[in-house]
Amino acid sequence: MLAETICSAVSAAGLGIAAISAYRKKFLSAARIAAYALVPLGLVMTGVVDWITSTAFSPVAWAGFGVLGVAWLLFLSTRAVERRRAGREVPAGEAEPRAVAPATSAPSRAVTAKPKAGQPAGEDFSDIEAILKKHGI
Repeated sequence: MLAETICSAVSAAGLGIAAISAYRKKFLSAARIAAYALVPLGLVMTGVVDWITSTAFSPVAWAGFGVLGVAWLLFLSTRAVERRRAGREVPAGEAEPRAVAPATSAPSRAVTAKPKAGQPAGEDFSDIEAILKKHGI
C-alpha cells in the first residue's frame, strides 16, 4: 500500500512540473516530463509494483533466485568441461594422445632484385635511401 501511495505522489508531482513547464511555453519538455511522470502510475495500475514488493520481501523468492543461479552455474561448468573434452579426443586403447608433426609447406620462391653493376648482391638499398632522402632523414 505504501509503494502505491509513493508512486502516485511521484506521478502527481511530475505532472505538476509538466504543467509549469507547459505554462512557460516549453511544450516539448512538458510532454517529456509528463511521459516520465505517468510511468510510476502505470506500473501501479498494472500490478507490477505489487509483484515487485511481494518478491523483494519474500525469502522464498530469494531462495528461488539462488536456485536459478546454481542451475545456471551448473550449465556453464558442464558446457566448459564438454568443450575441454572435445578438444582432446582420445581413441580407445591409448592412454595419451600422440603428438603429430606439423605438415611442411612447399618452399616459396623469393623474388630478388638484380644487383646493379658494381654492387654486391643483397645490398641494394638505393630505393630505401631515396625514400629516406625524400622525407629528409
